[in-house]
Amino acid sequence: MSIATNRKAHHEYHILDKYEAGVALKGSEVKSIRDGKVSIKESYIRFIKNELYIVGMHVAEYENRGYEDVQHIRDRKLLLHKRELSKLKSKIDEKGVTMVPLSIYLKKNLIKIEFGIAKGKKLWDKRKDKMDKDVKRSIDRKMKELKNR
Repeated sequence: MSIATNRKAHHEYHILDKYEAGVALKGSEVKSIRDGKVSIKESYIRFIKNELYIVGMHVAEYENRGYEDVQHIRDRKLLLHKRELSKLKSKIDEKGVTMVPLSIYLKKNLIKIEFGIAKGKKLWDKRKDKMDKDVKRSIDRKMKELKNR
């Protein structure tokens, strides 16, 4: 069950490869994310001291949090095996490649983040994608018209 998605990611980047990781969260953050009060729109993923972190993910304050005070936006550690981390590190060292969060979802009651290794799109790539989408939409419309006759 998807909780939040980053729609801008597919518009701004060519997604080369996708990965799944767990997230180190505090209790009130987990409850807030399950309520759907999370945004990954402006966030990104990067290495800090050989560990993977998601930077800029906004988790709203949980109403019944008690005494624990948690920052809305902070760096949260992503949980991956060392082998996966070393593979990712070698792929990211390539010029023009970055990691972008794609979605947050529940998997067997655990909160997971799907992120992708991505390469930035140029302006003409974005225009071409929009044009292809418009053409596909018009073809689908015509097919539906012909089917209904």
